[in-house]
Amino acid sequence: MDQPAIFDRSLRRLRRDRAAARFADHAFLVDHMADELAERLAMVTRDFGRVLVLGCHDGRIARRFAALGRRIVNADPGFAFARAAGGVQCDEDRLPFADASFDLVVAVGTLDTVNDLPGALTLIRRVLRPDGLFLGAFAGAGSLAWLKRATLAADSATHGGAAARIHPQVDVRAAGDLLSRAGFALQVADGERLDVGYGDPIRLIHDLRGMAATNILAQRARTAPGRAWLAELFGRFQAEAGPDGRLRESFDLVYLSGWSPSPDQPKPAKRGSATASMIEALRPKG
Repeated sequence: MDQPAIFDRSLRRLRRDRAAARFADHAFLVDHMADELAERLAMVTRDFGRVLVLGCHDGRIARRFAALGRRIVNADPGFAFARAAGGVQCDEDRLPFADASFDLVVAVGTLDTVNDLPGALTLIRRVLRPDGLFLGAFAGAGSLAWLKRATLAADSATHGGAAARIHPQVDVRAAGDLLSRAGFALQVADGERLDVGYGDPIRLIHDLRGMAATNILAQRARTAPGRAWLAELFGRFQAEAGPDGRLRESFDLVYLSGWSPSPDQPKPAKRGSATASMIEALRPKG
């Protein structure tokens, strides 16, 4: 059976195409996540000859992972981004690549808007060769806390109730569970909070639009914000802004890593095989 359509696939592509022309002006979040993943990869002492970059954007992700001997394949849900990077247009839960095609898969900033995230992670694991590495990052649960509260208040004041404007988000624990469910070995999921200052709410909305991160829910709010709605949004901003007139919005970033299973990988010790007591190890000395 088909997965329920949480996100509108066509609108997702259109939003990414709209953002492509001026994406560099709003790329700070993607740049931050890509830099973090590149730093983590630098600590891995092995070679990755063939690399797949999912969510290639305008090609900036691939440049961070370029190295002598690496062949990088770019892919993106948006046609304009895929064309700019010389890559393939595809959705992460509908990958067109053969099994065991890549040594490394990097996914930056798109997995949070995939209809079938468990299926996407399973496909990523399948296109990896044995002992291949997956690195991923996206904005997770807790992100845009102020905007959620402010839009809810504006909707309640002007439309009499909540409207679907911000999509569901994945937290770190759920992300780790999904890695395990997809069959990854040695999986790790962790998070980081990034706070960004804004002088007005419109700049925040422009940033979200410029990074293709606005509402693409299949059952999204159809009511366009009017003057009264914007007035409520600005009023809440002014009430909560700091002494400098700026308000800090949060992005809670989720980082994922996992290895494609291989017989050569280290295995956890069998349950009950420990030779030392944890209680004794943690007992205060003296």
